[in-house]
Amino acid sequence: MSVVKINVLKVSTEQRETLEKRFAARAHTVESSDGFEWFELLRPVEGTDDYLVYTRWRDEASFQAWMEGPMKAAHQGGDGGGAEGGERPRPAASGSMLWSFDVVQQAAPKSA
Repeated sequence: MSVVKINVLKVSTEQRETLEKRFAARAHTVESSDGFEWFELLRPVEGTDDYLVYTRWRDEASFQAWMEGPMKAAHQGGDGGGAEGGERPRPAASGSMLWSFDVVQQAAPKSA
């Protein structure tokens, strides 16, 4: 079954809009990646400053290939979310942590 990667990003209230715009600007970098199955950017509602970046992959190798290719390139510039003049913008998140999971069960709505 698939693997899930959840990146936990600590984002201050002042940086939320910046973070969301940067993700929107580089959404295309993940959508066409081999083995990519799903993405969600989850905004905290109450009690935390942690955003969750949920991605689902066919297997660990697909995730690693994306990390070493498109994701690495997006974080090094040219992702549509950078500053003008080639300067790299400051990170919107003040910290991050990666959680990894194997999908062992899943359910979907039944077709009518």
